[in-house]
Amino acid sequence: MPVIRPHVKTALVLAGALVAAGCSGSEAATPAHPTWHNNEVNAVSRTTTAAGVAMTTSLRPDGTLETVALDLATGDRLWAHPATMAGRLPGMGVPAPAIVETGTGQAVAVAVDPARRGRWNATLVGRDARTGARRWTRPLHSTFGPQRCGPFVCVSEHTALARARITVLDPATGRTMWRLPGIAEVEWSDATRAVFLRLARHPVLEAYDLKSGRPVWRLPIEQALGAGVDMSGGWAFGATGGDLVGYVAPYTNPATGKVSTFGLFSVKIADGSVTWIRPSVVRVYPSGSPGLAPVVRPVDQRGRYGGFARLDARSGRVLGQIPATGVPGAGWWLAPSPGLERLGFLRPGRAGSVFDLATGQPAAAENQRGWSFCVTDPKPLPLKNQTSGFYPVASLCEFDLAGGRKTAGPQVPPAWFTGSQDGWRTWRDEAGGLHGIKDGAGTSPGMYG
Repeated sequence: MPVIRPHVKTALVLAGALVAAGCSGSEAATPAHPTWHNNEVNAVSRTTTAAGVAMTTSLRPDGTLETVALDLATGDRLWAHPATMAGRLPGMGVPAPAIVETGTGQAVAVAVDPARRGRWNATLVGRDARTGARRWTRPLHSTFGPQRCGPFVCVSEHTALARARITVLDPATGRTMWRLPGIAEVEWSDATRAVFLRLARHPVLEAYDLKSGRPVWRLPIEQALGAGVDMSGGWAFGATGGDLVGYVAPYTNPATGKVSTFGLFSVKIADGSVTWIRPSVVRVYPSGSPGLAPVVRPVDQRGRYGGFARLDARSGRVLGQIPATGVPGAGWWLAPSPGLERLGFLRPGRAGSVFDLATGQPAAAENQRGWSFCVTDPKPLPLKNQTSGFYPVASLCEFDLAGGRKTAGPQVPPAWFTGSQDGWRTWRDEAGGLHGIKDGAGTSPGMYG
């Protein structure tokens, strides 16, 4: 089975075409719902949305990056400014801008611009999300990029130095609210609290009161999964109800050949208590967020893969599984159905296999469609003046499982891949263009959490 992890944190993301030129406008993929397509961008990061604005990091034809803002209702371009990466690790992928609503119906977009001062490597800039007007700046030495954390902005600073820290900023002014030493990433937040993953030799989940910086609870990852955790293999988190579901991928130490501890676990956001554990399982891709619909394979002590299982994110129990004896031989790519009720095994250019996840029984491949990665041989982005090894966020294409070919016509990926923000779903197509469709009313996590 090919091992593909979709985000740098969750490891490899798949590359698409370089640059697409054209214009934005409506498309008739699903006439019953508002929909748009903008092919003036070459989106290489995830898309973030807030206050009617969608934002992404786009690759220019000359190999430089830019922050692009689009009107979420129409897909029309609002503004763009040059962007850069300073200290970002290739395995983490290209960072997306952060958008934070200020409470007045407006929002501030925060992104990393090229340096404004000679002794700094980059500049963190807060802008009006709709107009692009600059509100404040902050010089940076090195950073993994900004994140929204409730009503604030959290940014990792000095990540390449021993004095690395995460700083919580007021999005309206850029003023420092409080700091946390070390390297950390926001995995969940609401209006009053945030949960951070503290990256260290012994990684820890910690919840903090956002206004005061007061710690609320603390959970060492090894307390949940066991000793020997190494985050180098990647990780992913997703929320479901009042719980946060985390996945830690295996990592093989090149010096010792030993595989690190890995698996899925769930904690209560209120107090950090562990609710369930699924050790020694690997998350498979493409599939839903750990907080929505995790699909996994168990691995035994000899490194042998078992079958496939879909888990209930709330309880960790198995909702359906395919036994190891039913998994076909080599040469396939996973292609789940739109509702994740079936798993397809795509064989490019020829007939594949389909299994019903509820019963574990094979099904006929005729008239069955599955969603798999559009590109299976990714190439790194041709970035100018940046470390090599970065890939764009993955794109999914629909395939006819009976013939192993992409289907014709408009491609609207399933909700378990795109996620949803207030009913809007956005995604990157194979050529880098952005699409949006409003076919719901709620908010749910996608494959990237």
